[in-house]
Amino acid sequence: MRVVHLVQGYSPAIGGTESVIQRLSEHLVADHNDSVTVITTAAMSGGAFVGLDPRRLPVGIEAINGVRVYRQPFFAGHAAISGLLQRAAYRFRLPLNDVLRTIWQGPVSPGMLRRVLTCEADVIAASSFPLLHMWYALWAGEVKRRPVVLIGGLHPDDQWGFDRGCIIQAIKQADAYVAYTTYERDYLIGKGISPSAITVIGAGVDPEPFLKADGAEIRWRFGWGDSPVVAFVGQHAEHKGIDTLISAMALVWQERPDTRLLIAGASTPFTPRLESLISALGPDVRTRVAFLTNIPEIEKAQVLAACDIFAHPSRYESFGIAFLEAWAAGKPVIGCRAGATPFVIADRRDGILVAPGSEAELAKAIVHLAGDAALRRRLGENGRAKVLANFTWSEVSREFHDLYARVVARSGKRSTA
Repeated sequence: MRVVHLVQGYSPAIGGTESVIQRLSEHLVADHNDSVTVITTAAMSGGAFVGLDPRRLPVGIEAINGVRVYRQPFFAGHAAISGLLQRAAYRFRLPLNDVLRTIWQGPVSPGMLRRVLTCEADVIAASSFPLLHMWYALWAGEVKRRPVVLIGGLHPDDQWGFDRGCIIQAIKQADAYVAYTTYERDYLIGKGISPSAITVIGAGVDPEPFLKADGAEIRWRFGWGDSPVVAFVGQHAEHKGIDTLISAMALVWQERPDTRLLIAGASTPFTPRLESLISALGPDVRTRVAFLTNIPEIEKAQVLAACDIFAHPSRYESFGIAFLEAWAAGKPVIGCRAGATPFVIADRRDGILVAPGSEAELAKAIVHLAGDAALRRRLGENGRAKVLANFTWSEVSREFHDLYARVVARSGKRSTA
């Protein structure tokens, strides 16, 4: 089967969607012998589309682990004017304010559209909303008469980003839609999308690196010995709740001054804010915190192996691959009762849920886990069992492959008729 994936960025670009499409593409090739082409941009992050990130990757074509990758140029010169227009239109709820928001966010890349129009494909799939390339997939599917699958990754709690009528209309035009959780599926059904058009497929993880990882070097590096370690691993996005975690640790240290905090992940424009919060801690407290940026994949596994508790207090997520990685490492997780997270974490079975933005609840959960090794072990083991049963990339890629095959078969029957 010839699969074309459209995505805003691709390795070495860092991000949740970027990682999902990379692993999915590679497993479709390796496990199912599919031919996979990825059409993406030369951006290192979505901030590049609005002029906030100057980093660029080389434009061109390359093969990565059996996947053909086309990196296309994009245009960000519209950002200043379209940014003003979309803010005014959204504030006053003017007609087409959803369209203006989408154009402003980009990627404005005619090259992506041209490339997908020339690629041989049995199915075209794109991820994720609310970015403009989702519509490139729909336009190309209509012109080429090929089925289109949209992988939305919606964050319904982010109203500015996802409360857009044009998104619902796009989903109605697609041949199939993939929701990461039943939370996302039910939200769309409430918006008038047919349940038969939605398939729920979670994200995945390759568990082997996390099963084998050793955290001794990380602990030795910071001189932490057997101290309880709380870790956050993920992109430094504002909504991830890392600032709440830093503030909550002040309460934790009142009861458990031996606890350490390790923050690791990809830097963003929000990173200086986090560095400022850590710098504001007292000199004696700062030694209890380690802050790592842009760590390689192998070190991510070591960080998770080194920690005792994984805290990811994000205010909204479409899924939360970070929880899968922590579970694969056998760690208990803490997430928020917000967005899709309660549909991923089973509270008190494989993790603990707290109120979003609540430093007190987060601190209480950390202190409780730090003092109960048996509970940490039970939650971590249950989480690992869940990952191995349902969320390996081998299993997830099989579900995607089967969905793509069904969509192609339906499309062929329509064409014959």
